[in-house]
Amino acid sequence: MAVNYTEKDVELIVSAYKENPSRETVEVLAEQLNKSIKSIIGKLSREGVYQKAIYRTKTGELPVTKAQLIEELAELFEISSERLMGLEKAPKQDLKMLLNGVRRLKCE
Repeated sequence: MAVNYTEKDVELIVSAYKENPSRETVEVLAEQLNKSIKSIIGKLSREGVYQKAIYRTKTGELPVTKAQLIEELAELFEISSERLMGLEKAPKQDLKMLLNGVRRLKCE
């Protein structure tokens, strides 16, 4: 079986990534070692150091589903979420606005 990475390569990859865990670091390492980005990510994963990027929406928020918004509304109203499932047809922005309004009312 052929060895894809020497111990020295692994040390370089792990230390560089630990110092700056970013996609840019992975790209630089791939170019330096003449490997694909996927290969570098795979090696970092096997070494237990790779940190998957956290997906964010265009506005920089963590993604939330309509069902999650409806669940939270149901909790605030202290009712079963099944009673609000018709709201799944509403636009997500409207659900967020409604949820924020109810939160404000609960705080007052």
